[in-house]
Order: sequence, then C-alpha cells, then structure tokens
Amino acid sequence: MPLSESRFFLARTWAIRLLRVESAILLTIALYMVYRGITDTVHDLGAYAGVIIFALLGAVGLFIASRGFAQGKAYGRAPAVLANGIAMGVAYFMVSGSFYVGAIPLFIMAATTFVASLFGYRE
Repeated sequence: MPLSESRFFLARTWAIRLLRVESAILLTIALYMVYRGITDTVHDLGAYAGVIIFALLGAVGLFIASRGFAQGKAYGRAPAVLANGIAMGVAYFMVSGSFYVGAIPLFIMAATTFVASLFGYRE
C-alpha cells in the first residue's frame, strides 16, 4: 500500500472515531439538558426544548456521517466538514467571550475532525 493510501485510511479511521465521539458528546449534553429540565425550573420551555432537539439531531447526524465514512460512501463527508467548520466558528466566539475552558477543547476537537473528514474520503 503506497504512503498516500495509508494516510487516507488513517484519516478515514480517525474521522469515524472522532465523529462518533462528537456524537456521543452531543447525546450526553442532550441527556444532561433533559435531566436539568426535569430537576430545575425552566423559564422558556420552547428555547430549552429547541436546544435539546438540536443536540439530538446533531448527535444523530454526526453518527450517520460516521457510518458514511465507515461504508466508504460520500454522504458522510460534507456534513462532517460543515458541522466541524461551524464548531470552529463557535469556538472563536467562545474565545471572544473569554470562555477558554470550553473554546480550546472544542476548537482542537473540531479542527482535528475537520481535517480527518476532509482527507478521509476518496472517490
């Protein structure tokens, strides 16, 4: 296997792993939000439900994208690159709000997954 092929398989393997980790993180956040919604007072139920639904949809979407990479299909690449590009933008705004504890891990995870997703698919 040529060197470029091994890099492609390495990027694809990491894209699958990282997308599944991101999916699990979003699912955990959604479950935590449900728990907090049950145990605490929610002032704006519509907005709160929107955050939970968005997190669940994101978790499902990232998991489906990881399956696309695992099956060698093209449908996983674009959503993975787009979602992680958006996450890097969110990390930038977290930095501008001085929330470095959240911004730095988010940026590292998103940038790594972005690069792995970008180079982990070949036609």
